Amino acid sequence: MTAKLILGKEVSEEIYGELRQRIEALKARGVTPGLAVVLVGEDPASQVYVRKKGEMCEELGMKSLTVLMPEETTQEELLSKVAELNADPSIHGFLVQLPLPDHIDEEAVINAIDPSKDVDCFHPSNVGRMLIGNPDFLPATPAGVQQMLVRSGVDTAGKHVVVVGRSNIVGKPMAAMMVQKGAGADSTVTIVHSRTPNLAEMTRSADILIVAIGKPRFVTADMVKDGAVVIDVGTNRVADPTHPKGSRLVGDVDFEAVKEKASYITPVPGGVGPMTICMLMANAVRAAERVVE
Repeated sequence: MTAKLILGKEVSEEIYGELRQRIEALKARGVTPGLAVVLVGEDPASQVYVRKKGEMCEELGMKSLTVLMPEETTQEELLSKVAELNADPSIHGFLVQLPLPDHIDEEAVINAIDPSKDVDCFHPSNVGRMLIGNPDFLPATPAGVQQMLVRSGVDTAGKHVVVVGRSNIVGKPMAAMMVQKGAGADSTVTIVHSRTPNLAEMTRSADILIVAIGKPRFVTADMVKDGAVVIDVGTNRVADPTHPKGSRLVGDVDFEAVKEKASYITPVPGGVGPMTICMLMANAVRAAERVVE
């Protein structure tokens, strides 16, 4: 058995088609969804991500604003920019790209964002709403994973979902979403992490295994149950002398070995990656829709 691939590009294209219709409906009511991204410093990976967000906004016909601030920007200057975006009626959602330079308090910046514009879903009030099952927004990467499961016909109700990793960006919200009542959820959820003593035993019990631990090829075939659905959220750059760039991207799962045991699997690259920007766009459209409701 070789696993069926769940491809982020295919799933995201389906969602973008739906978003285009919602954007046209908003424009018919005089509202163009606006998304702003604030980037402090010159982190190369962040620059690429921010550029892609801007390009997708334009492709969908949304307003895009990119705010570039130098590395030496003070916390007060950044908080002032956040306040400015909070007050701008043409910007329905925005985010401050993480990580921030060491001299800036990330928590203070996140807390300063108006929750109704917090399309990254990092503000404590949005995290809390997600936890009680009444979200305004869902965090982009976990929401993307959930959409991949739903739109690939994977039944999650009553299934044992094991989430490998406990970050605030993927692991914890992923677990919180999968345990809710409703489509793409209703699961029994276990979180495992670096301090879990019997980690491989736990992953072998998973009907659906979601891996976001940041270690290349961490999950091997002997850690996966036959027929499990495996979602690999990891993106790691490893040395590869045969590649023109001298390196290549791999996931947190040993893809070549695990695909022979799983029923469904996401590749890296090409799996979860495209879903993050897609779901961010969905949050921005949702934020605009709330203005006219």
